[in-house]
Amino acid sequence: MKLDGKKALITGADSGIGRATAELFAQHGADVAITYNTDAEGIAETARRVEAAGRAALVIQNDVGDPASVGATFDRIAGAFGVLDILVANAGQAMSGMEVAAMDDGKLEQILRVNLMGPLFCARSFIRLRRAQGGRGKIVMVSSVAQHLPTPESAPYGMSKAGLGSLCRSLSRELAGDRINVNNVAPGLIETPMTAGRFEDPKKLEQSLEHIPWHRAGQPGDIAQAILYLSSDDADYVTGHTLVVDGGLTMQWGGA
Repeated sequence: MKLDGKKALITGADSGIGRATAELFAQHGADVAITYNTDAEGIAETARRVEAAGRAALVIQNDVGDPASVGATFDRIAGAFGVLDILVANAGQAMSGMEVAAMDDGKLEQILRVNLMGPLFCARSFIRLRRAQGGRGKIVMVSSVAQHLPTPESAPYGMSKAGLGSLCRSLSRELAGDRINVNNVAPGLIETPMTAGRFEDPKKLEQSLEHIPWHRAGQPGDIAQAILYLSSDDADYVTGHTLVVDGGLTMQWGGA
């Protein structure tokens, strides 16, 4: 098992990529702290799957965009696990259909705080904890192909994901001496509750699939496998890297 005996935090684990990652980590021997913001039923199902795999699930409600809430989360983990080896900063929020000229400050701040500041707040607490325990550890952020592609009518979303790419690179240099690996996974179109609207209209779905050379949407497990690799000893010589998992979407963009 790739993560035997490890302790991991996975934010936004009530569905989709976060749930798939928590379940896969448990299958590979890790105990997991799993956070959610509002979906109590969803996180309960994730915990059930983790425990069915024979590992411990520590459920925590938090707001990753609030540094006090993030600090309290890490205090709980330290009390329950005593150690934390892996951070998966997965929690995020989507947006669409809002031009910059029409955007209010509240919406802009909400997206940036959840998608960009949230991973930074979590990374900051994780770094402090790992340094107190002698260093080493893995940080994996979940970004999006939006960090590489234009995002008209959802510019703050693209900004936040591009910022994660920059944060990953900067932290990889800052933390090299601590032997803390920092990497980023950038999913393409993945079938999750966040993207459900894309799958309800067959015509819109087909239009989306036309841009993907693999001609299928990804599944949460596709991303979980990438996160598992970057969280494991197999990736000890990988840091500062964004792993794009998109069925070739970014290679096709702008093509015929």
